[in-house]
Formats: sequence, C-alpha cells, structure tokens
Amino acid sequence: MTPVALAALVGLAALVLYAVFGGADFGGGVWDLLASGPRRAEQRAAITDAIGPVWESNHVWLIFAIVILFTCFPPAFADLATGLNAPLCFALVGIVMRGTAFVFRNYATDSPALVSVWTVVFGIASLVAPFWFGDAIGALATGRYAWLSPFALSTGVFAVAVCAQIAAIFLIREVEAPELREDFRTRAIFATLAVWIIGVLPTAIAARQEPALFAAFLGPAALAAIGAAFALGLVVMFALARRQSFVARIAVGCEALAILVGWFGAQAPALIPGRYTYVQAASSSAMIVAFLIAALIGAVLLVPSMLLLFTVFKGPRRAGDAEPAPDDRS
Repeated sequence: MTPVALAALVGLAALVLYAVFGGADFGGGVWDLLASGPRRAEQRAAITDAIGPVWESNHVWLIFAIVILFTCFPPAFADLATGLNAPLCFALVGIVMRGTAFVFRNYATDSPALVSVWTVVFGIASLVAPFWFGDAIGALATGRYAWLSPFALSTGVFAVAVCAQIAAIFLIREVEAPELREDFRTRAIFATLAVWIIGVLPTAIAARQEPALFAAFLGPAALAAIGAAFALGLVVMFALARRQSFVARIAVGCEALAILVGWFGAQAPALIPGRYTYVQAASSSAMIVAFLIAALIGAVLLVPSMLLLFTVFKGPRRAGDAEPAPDDRS
C-alpha cells in the first residue's frame, strides 16, 4: 500500500470515528430537543449525564481529519474550503452554539426560562451541525459543490437520521431505570426505520439528477458497502428486539463505517470528483511519510488517553450485554 493510500485510509478512519462518537453526541442533542412524555425531564437528564464527560473530546476526530486533509492533500483542502465554505461554516456555527448552549443550560438551573431557551438552542444546533456536514458530503459527491442541490440537502437529512439512530442506541446503556431504557430503545427502533426510509431519498434523487454519481453507486465497492450497511441495519433491529444493546452498538458503528466506505468506494480514486484524485492532490512523499510517522507517535499518546477517558466515565454499568425486560425489576 502506498503512503498516499494509507493517508487516505487514516482520513477515512478519522471520519468514521467522528461519525460514530460525534454522531452520538449530535444525536443526543436531537433527542434532547424531541424529549417527550411523562419522563421528558429524566430523558434530558440522562442525555446530559451521557454526553457531559466526553462531548468535547469527540471533536478530536474532526480536527484530526482536517489536519490530514491540509497536510497530506493541500490542493483538495483549499478547493473544499472555498467551494464548501458556506455549509461548513454553518456546521461550525452549530458546533459552537450547541457547546455554548449545553454549558449555559447546566449553569442556569436557577432560571427555568433560561434553561428552556438554552435547551431549544442546544437541540436546534444539534440538528444544524450534522445536517450541514451531511450536506457538504453530498455536495462534494456531486463534484460541483452544489450544496443547495436536492441531493446534497437530502444527504444532510440522512446524516441527521443516522446521528439520531446512533445516539438512541448508545443511550440505552447509559441509563439505569428500565423505563428510560425502554424509551430510548423505542426511539432507536424508529430511528433505524427512519434511516432506511430516508436513505432511499438521496439514491432516488441521484438516479434522476446525478447520473454520474448514481452510476458510481452501482460500482462493486459501493454496492457491497451499501448492502453491508443494510444488513447491519437488520442486525441492529434484531439486537434491539432481543434487548442486546451492546451488540446493537457494535452493529450501528459498523453501519456508519459501511456508509462512509460506500461513499469513498463510489468516488475512488477521486478525492473531489472531476477535480482531484488522491494522487493528484497529494503532498510530497516525504511530507506524507512524515505525517504518518507523526500520526503513529500521536496515536501512542492519544488512543490510551481516550480509552482511559471512556473507561472512567463510560465503563461497564452492568454485567453482561443483555438488558432486562421493562417489566423485570429483579
């Protein structure tokens, strides 16, 4: 494997990690906005407790992906930053606003009115960020940076649905109360169905308006990834039905991986369709090798630190990976 291909795969790994962990973070905000029923306050408290210790660390993977892009593929970085300036800025504003709202809401407990305002801001910003990130990916796939095209906008909606699915599944194991586990399990089932339904929309639009892109979706790598994503969705549903939340977590993470691999596979070897391939946009071999060495050294420090963080704050809450039925109080 060439250094350029290895750098591209490291970039894909960073995007997958951000899609899973950052997606769970964004999706938690979506469910915070949509909290309902007699346990609405408890649902929001559970979401706050779940994302509170780790929400800032999840953006490490986005920063890492950006560093890979401007270090290893600088012409593509310049092109993307110019052509997708608007949706990426909208997404970054969403990230800033949701972080601000999350902190201010937690410190405004003596003012219910302010708590309500910041709750709404937090929820809307949690929709805005993944929507515009998804829109940017869709616009990139068109090769024209058509970020207001129906295909790009539908990809944004699909990204929100995937984030909501990941978050609901992750939240099942974050709560102790059986009633709350059942609330999030129900949301996870509906979110998985929504991913299937909404996922048809970008494909249908591509078939009508983006023939080159649709043809790329029919390539063997893309078809295999799309088929794997659908199969993993079935595994998610089966695991949720059996209340095997740990299995559902693994499956939904692999589903996100399959979706992004399908995107990479559809446009490979193009980094920006119609503009740059990975080789055309690559830095010098010396620069890429130096980056890979630096990334390996950084991983020796970063990976154990992240594992320690999640072990301390997200360690096993109960033995085994099965959940008791909602009527099981033993």
